[in-house]
Amino acid sequence: MTKNNLKIFSGRSNTLLAKQIARFLDRDLGAISIQTFSDGELWVKYEENIRGHDVFIVQSTNGPSENIIELALMVDAAVRASADTVTVVIPYFGYGRQDRKDQPRVPISSRVMIDILTAMGTDRIITMDLHSTQIQAFAKIPFDNLYSRSVLFDAIKNENLDQDNSVVLSPDIGSVKMSQGYAKNLGMYFALIDKRRYAPNKAEISHLIGDLNGRDVLIIDDMIDTAGTTVNAAEAALTQGAKSVTAVATHGVLSGPAMERLIKSNIKKIIVTDTIAIPKEKHIEKMKIVSVGNVFGEAVNRIHKGESVSALFEF
Repeated sequence: MTKNNLKIFSGRSNTLLAKQIARFLDRDLGAISIQTFSDGELWVKYEENIRGHDVFIVQSTNGPSENIIELALMVDAAVRASADTVTVVIPYFGYGRQDRKDQPRVPISSRVMIDILTAMGTDRIITMDLHSTQIQAFAKIPFDNLYSRSVLFDAIKNENLDQDNSVVLSPDIGSVKMSQGYAKNLGMYFALIDKRRYAPNKAEISHLIGDLNGRDVLIIDDMIDTAGTTVNAAEAALTQGAKSVTAVATHGVLSGPAMERLIKSNIKKIIVTDTIAIPKEKHIEKMKIVSVGNVFGEAVNRIHKGESVSALFEF
């Protein structure tokens, strides 16, 4: 395939990451116009020819929900403009935590998100660190779930922690597999918090399993949303004699009281990626943001060339 067969476009949710992906591929972002009318309706137009091209659309679907509608309209416009293939790159897959019917009369929202994109004509979905990997089974089109660990490993190693005196702490049962993988690859000890969730975004710690006394602690999770889980885990670790606490997460959702909690906490360092565009007012001194642009760029390159992306999934 020639270079002109690949075009990358960005929605408005995370333009900086889209530019990083394009830069990795030695390309410019494609020209597109997106407007919000006074009544709140969206309008999308591709400002260049995309007929016969492999089109990749970068858009995280974190709030506001307008981001999802914007992505759906971009896909529909690309299909109607005769793009050869349309791949959506969703660095943060919104509604990923609503992946099952856990009570009567509720939707399976993550399935709805996939159905919308599929109905619009999407050929493939690429995302990163899904909250629940079984979401991939909802899709009847190829669905690639990339991992941020390659860039997060480097960021953690740059902290120069003594691996023989450090422990990876899983903040809940759902993060055990991820945390154990980090502990194994970093050569650190492993510990676990038994957490009970009694309402959305509200939980309490029941037990802490593992020896943290005098050790540097890494709290690993897929996201930091309201930061309640992260801050509570950090406080529990420090109560158990931890020397320091570093919080590491792929997605910095940082909603509601998150920033106030993180600022007031005794967490030494917060490391997140740029899957979600974090506004400047939320950039605090102890926060480090690392880019996953190269990971997505490599995936886009391999898919465009018809090569396997499985190497990007290896631990």
